[in-house]
Amino acid sequence: MKKLFTLLAFLACFMGAKADLVEVYSIDYSKNTGFPFYVMGYVPEWFDGVMTDFGAMYKYVEVKDDAEETSDVIVKTQGGVEYYKIELAEPGWHQYFIADGIQTEIDGHYIVKALVKASEACNINVNMGWGWGEGQQAGTSVAIPAADDFQEVEWEYTGINGSSCNLVAQPGTVTATIEWKSLVVYQDKKESRPVVWQEWLTDDGQPIIPGVDHENKWMGDAETPWGDRANVKFNDQSQNYLICAWSKEKGRNMNDDGGWDPFPADIEEVDGSHVFVCHGQPATTEGDPSAWDNQFWIQSPKAWKSGTVVKVHFRYKASQDVSSTDTQIHHQNPSDYLIWHAIGNIHFTEEWQEFDGTMTIADDMNEGWSIAFNLNTVVKDAVTFYFDDLQWQTMVLDEGHFVAGANTLTGLEYDCDNAIEFTPDPEDPELLVATVGEKDKPETWVNQVMISTVRGNDASFKSNTIKPSGTIEDDADTWLDYSPSSNAKLILPGEGVWQITLAPEFDEETGEEKGGQINFVMIQGRSIEPIEIVPNPTVVVINALEREPTSTEQPADEEAGIPAGTGQPWDNQFWIMTNRTLSSGEEVTVEFDYVATQDAKVSTQCHSTPGNYLHWSAIGDVNFTTEEDHFSNTFTVASEANNMQSIAFNLSEIKEANTYTLKNFIFKLSDGTESLIDMEGSKNFWVKLLGGSPEQVGIHSVVVNNPVSTATYNLAGQRVSKDYKGIVVKNGKKVLNK
Repeated sequence: MKKLFTLLAFLACFMGAKADLVEVYSIDYSKNTGFPFYVMGYVPEWFDGVMTDFGAMYKYVEVKDDAEETSDVIVKTQGGVEYYKIELAEPGWHQYFIADGIQTEIDGHYIVKALVKASEACNINVNMGWGWGEGQQAGTSVAIPAADDFQEVEWEYTGINGSSCNLVAQPGTVTATIEWKSLVVYQDKKESRPVVWQEWLTDDGQPIIPGVDHENKWMGDAETPWGDRANVKFNDQSQNYLICAWSKEKGRNMNDDGGWDPFPADIEEVDGSHVFVCHGQPATTEGDPSAWDNQFWIQSPKAWKSGTVVKVHFRYKASQDVSSTDTQIHHQNPSDYLIWHAIGNIHFTEEWQEFDGTMTIADDMNEGWSIAFNLNTVVKDAVTFYFDDLQWQTMVLDEGHFVAGANTLTGLEYDCDNAIEFTPDPEDPELLVATVGEKDKPETWVNQVMISTVRGNDASFKSNTIKPSGTIEDDADTWLDYSPSSNAKLILPGEGVWQITLAPEFDEETGEEKGGQINFVMIQGRSIEPIEIVPNPTVVVINALEREPTSTEQPADEEAGIPAGTGQPWDNQFWIMTNRTLSSGEEVTVEFDYVATQDAKVSTQCHSTPGNYLHWSAIGDVNFTTEEDHFSNTFTVASEANNMQSIAFNLSEIKEANTYTLKNFIFKLSDGTESLIDMEGSKNFWVKLLGGSPEQVGIHSVVVNNPVSTATYNLAGQRVSKDYKGIVVKNGKKVLNK
């Protein structure tokens, strides 16, 4: 039976689902006495529980016998690693972690709030990263005010595409002293449908059955001795999943290669109950490569697949305070490394603590079986670690094929929780069919869809989407190959009711779906025809300020006492911001008239919101001259710029102050079917001047000359009657006509 959007579901999407700020990570730096993260060449110092960056006039060199530079001042990390503090003749570029192990969701929106102060006002870049490759970080410029007391500074990120993230502060060559007191990360998250959590209680990964005495109960409470299981080898894949807690202690259980292997963790009575114990031995050195000299594993009864949402719970303590032990995902065999991130860094104390965390299994965590604790991340001492009450729970998701729709012209948003299920075609049961939208109800029509193999929450749905190999057509005879793809939004060649047919193909050995073919047919609706798009006449005048010389323009000259320049091409910036996010593969056109008081090259980038860098390639360079000219460029949104929402113009490619004037803006889909900005008003234009933060125009050195119109437009930029039903634009503001 085909499932259709109900009016209630439609209204929930149309009006927007309620969103709440949910805390997903916090760190109080006062709980540390030294830098607790991986050192990237610069070591913030600790004073009265405050993490202090003394600026670019210092560098830090690890204390070693062969150190070429030394000093009287020695700085220690939380783990006791010592660094010489070296004063520089000119500013050196520096960066450092301020958070790590932040649990995130695909396509998530995150807000960071930090208590921070600086000796002088400064702007620093802060990256939120889920990897170290191209397109695996989202950056933003953060303005820190000069103040005598700590101020709450807030910034945000969108389009995050990883399940575990870090925050890296990049003050670069800023010489101000920056002090960090605490930091909290929130997810701006809409309510999702209630979910069912399945507890894994048997050693084959099945839920417990009420009234049945299970012989193979998973031993997460450590109350039952291992018995014969104590002889199970870590690399025996026929039985090693029966052991819920593995341990590795340096020098114990030696192998023929001179190393030592994991073994079922010791079970001892501690504080009145039995717990799992790892008697860690002194490590060779702290940090890599000896972070895993001593290790502990929480082993699950079965592997996790991409998109699975997993809850983990355990109690833990240690024989002494250990500020940071990082966690990884391993394969079925403990010590068989899979990926560097899991549930973040864990802080052990001498008192029992409880950990409760949720993680979504990303593609790089697929088929992981266990969480590994690297017990010597920051300390090399002999420390005993205790664990108890190990519990796994997984979110029960609908499995099959599901489709959710959206309409960029009317504001209809994706409702992944209530995605429509594909069902067998009555005429050919090997085919699967679903219909999105309802006949004779234009308010339910869609022009985009996402198709997933699971349904239950947004993160899992978006992590398991499929994507066709070519351009979608409204044609019963056109079949496209499809394959798995994360967060794939499919653009349809029309707005209406769509019938989508799948012909899945399966792997002969595993039986798992490996792809297939897909077909699209519009049952009712209309092709999206070009609309009349008129240029937005807003005149933006930006008085860009003179910047400092760059390091290229002013190289360091130690003999002359000249420091390297600190200027950057993005010290002054301008943005055109769209009314919706753009997906990779969309083809767009940008036009405007432009002139400047002196010749200047201006480079461009793709950002999400203004200041949140995504990708270096946008519309290329814009070469301003003193003669007014017209610019036009059509480009395809790159995969690295998925979910972009603005184009940044770097106005400080030249050092000198300059006045840039832009007007008559067009930002549209290249086929002319949608205007991506309002055709009047100034809300789509943002500016940042040297020393400031991105702000809408009209605040700093920006003149807006724009007549107010009394006309009514729909969200596609089409002029409509005053009686038009739905969301419209009047006098530059969105309102709902009922």
